[in-house]
Amino acid sequence: MLTHGQVWRAIDQLAEQHGLSTSGLARRSGLDPTTFNRSKRITTDGRLRWPSTESIAKALSATGTSAELFFAMMVPADAHHHGAQGFAERSQPLTGPIHAIPQIGFAQAGSGGFFDDAGFPVGTGWDEIAFPEVEDRHAYALEIVGDSMQPVYRDGDIVVVSPGTPARRGDRVVVKTREGEVLAKELVRRTTRHVELRSLNPAHEDRQIPLDQLEWMARIIWASQ
Repeated sequence: MLTHGQVWRAIDQLAEQHGLSTSGLARRSGLDPTTFNRSKRITTDGRLRWPSTESIAKALSATGTSAELFFAMMVPADAHHHGAQGFAERSQPLTGPIHAIPQIGFAQAGSGGFFDDAGFPVGTGWDEIAFPEVEDRHAYALEIVGDSMQPVYRDGDIVVVSPGTPARRGDRVVVKTREGEVLAKELVRRTTRHVELRSLNPAHEDRQIPLDQLEWMARIIWASQ
């Protein structure tokens, strides 16, 4: 998965390859000279700020760089892809057309206004992240916060979630309860009355959630490692 740092490093590399500063790259792209400055990458309240897809597109056009090449700058050679079957890892980097998908943090996901009743992303306040096209147009990314999901997911890891992909036994899923709790677990089974979830961190208990207390459940289809 692409991280905030990877995207900005790719922009730095793009500028360097064309003998430009980040300000020079922005000017050549017809943007405000400060668009790609380091001061623009984190907000005053400490939130990560991502470059817009429009600004990236203009930079690629101005330098004659393909989206595929720019994406290759972002993905480390040892990137792991978690496939649809039991999270089998693949060593090759992700490929395919690049699109922007919405992203928020786990803590934000627990608050209202980000999802509809089916768990599809809606509303405002989402950041965006560049990612190869996935079949589910409702897919979105969540940034892991804290250590409650170690050793599988660490603080700062990104997971891509597909609310339109059916979850089966053994799949890793994100669930949200009607009380606003958001969890990443392994699906053990789903009955007519409840879902059983196995904790990814042995230090945390497994969960059994009644269906009438389950807001939604979505399958994790990819994760950065």
